Amino acid sequence: MTFEDKPENHLPRVIVDTCYKIHKQVGPGLFESVYEEILFYELQKRKLNVERQKAIRIIWDNLRMELGFRADLIVENKVLKRA
Repeated sequence: MTFEDKPENHLPRVIVDTCYKIHKQVGPGLFESVYEEILFYELQKRKLNVERQKAIRIIWDNLRMELGFRADLIVENKVLKRA
């Protein structure tokens, strides 16, 4: 089995291919929020579970931050996209 054939490599390949398609069609120069919205839409069209602008909790020792940061996109609860 080659690297490309492994099941765990399918999701990143779909995301990168989709990003490439978007960049090829709309090009550079738009706000990040535009690319994020288009990517969110395109990944949902591919029947992927995608969450957008999700708050990520951070716990450090006795410190609990309910909003440690906000993830741009989380795809299939596996891939995190943050600019």
